[in-house]
Amino acid sequence: MSYAVKEAFLTLQGEGMQSGSRAVFLRFAGCNLWSGREEDRRKAICQFCDTDFVGTDGVGGGKFADAASLAAHIADLWGSGEERRLVVVTGGEPMLQLDAALIDALHARGFRIAAESNGTLPATAGIDWLCISPKAGSTVVQRQGDELKLVWPQGGIDPSELESWDFAHFLVQPMDCEDRAQALDAAIALAMERPRWRLTLQSHKVAGLR
Repeated sequence: MSYAVKEAFLTLQGEGMQSGSRAVFLRFAGCNLWSGREEDRRKAICQFCDTDFVGTDGVGGGKFADAASLAAHIADLWGSGEERRLVVVTGGEPMLQLDAALIDALHARGFRIAAESNGTLPATAGIDWLCISPKAGSTVVQRQGDELKLVWPQGGIDPSELESWDFAHFLVQPMDCEDRAQALDAAIALAMERPRWRLTLQSHKVAGLR
């Protein structure tokens, strides 16, 4: 299988329970909640997407013929040293491309694999850390994992219903929108009202990282 990568780069994970960890971000091109037309990208089910997942022209992006070549690219981005190697596989929707061959190739190079998915496709077996971020209007089939990250506020999602899903951590993240102050207030209110939820912020943006 070949792989289409929007971008790949070394940074610090800025969100969730692994925030602050050094990681290579592998952003696949494409998303199943988008029509495929550029003019409709902001009209997808996920109306608050803050990332560009179209094409393969980003820094470190491109088309890779097989799992071995992509894993080698990720290892080159990490650089020397094999301690606590971490790759965060995201998108778009990573489950459109993340397969067993790539998971095996990344594991062979000593990487722990974290994936961030919208949950509308089953997660590929072998992922070491799975984050699901549900989107209103979509059908989530992957209802178990390590962390559930709810971007908030979202009409059409009831946080109390999500609490029945099988996750170790429930995180609420303010939506990156025009009224960020209002979104932050809403996320704080949710965490205060429902103690199972923990506030998470996009610390990489505060720090000026990608």
